[in-house]
Amino acid sequence: MATTKTVTRVSGTGSAPEKSTPAFVPTPESKGKATQLRIIAVILWVLGIAAQIGAIALLFKVPISMLWIIILIAVDLVCVIIGSILWKKSNRLDPASKKDKLKFFMQSQLGIVTAIIAFLPLVIFILTSKNLDGKQKGILGGIVGAALLIAVLIGADFNPPSVEEYAEQGNRVEWLKGNNEVFWTKSGKVYHLYDDCSHINSNRTDEIFAGTVAAAHEDKKITNLCKTCENRAIKERGLNEADYVPVEAAGQAVEELTD
Repeated sequence: MATTKTVTRVSGTGSAPEKSTPAFVPTPESKGKATQLRIIAVILWVLGIAAQIGAIALLFKVPISMLWIIILIAVDLVCVIIGSILWKKSNRLDPASKKDKLKFFMQSQLGIVTAIIAFLPLVIFILTSKNLDGKQKGILGGIVGAALLIAVLIGADFNPPSVEEYAEQGNRVEWLKGNNEVFWTKSGKVYHLYDDCSHINSNRTDEIFAGTVAAAHEDKKITNLCKTCENRAIKERGLNEADYVPVEAAGQAVEELTD
């Protein structure tokens, strides 16, 4: 039975629901948006580091202006946090590949690296400054230390997306359903294979969004498949879990055949 809800198709990364090869390539629109977000993030990070340099410069001026140093620390923190949020959002549009571990780490965790660069030098200068007494070092050191911790925690991506992850999720949906089309809601935490799934056909929502797995990532950062839909697809299509071939295994088989 089809859903009675309004279904809104979401265009974006790989928005066509047709069956495709087990690979992920961001659309030009998504790649362009990701580049734009990264440029803004870098600009904000540079401004944050500039605020830190300004705070360090004030440590050499006597009398020390505690207020202005604290203000600059706050500016630094705001710029670094917003930059990190935008950077992580860009990675959901255009993720890195895990094949290059260093590149994947740097792209996924650049927010941590930037946070350290934007605050650690100031911590060192405060603790070694001869123009600050013990009380001033304690106050400023505590503030910048807390700012560093906050920036690192927000800059860290504890579940970074990857090209391989997107490809695998799309491949799984195609195996279960026959095409790369899923459904989700504005407040949902999982995507669904069927628009009439009982979990999204309720009084809690009037609108259902449709698109690919990658579009679900892009729109709502949804990464998990509804287990009810998964079990339904396996039952209705008579699928055998033993027949499922993950993208990585398929890729290895192709490499072996071409060697």
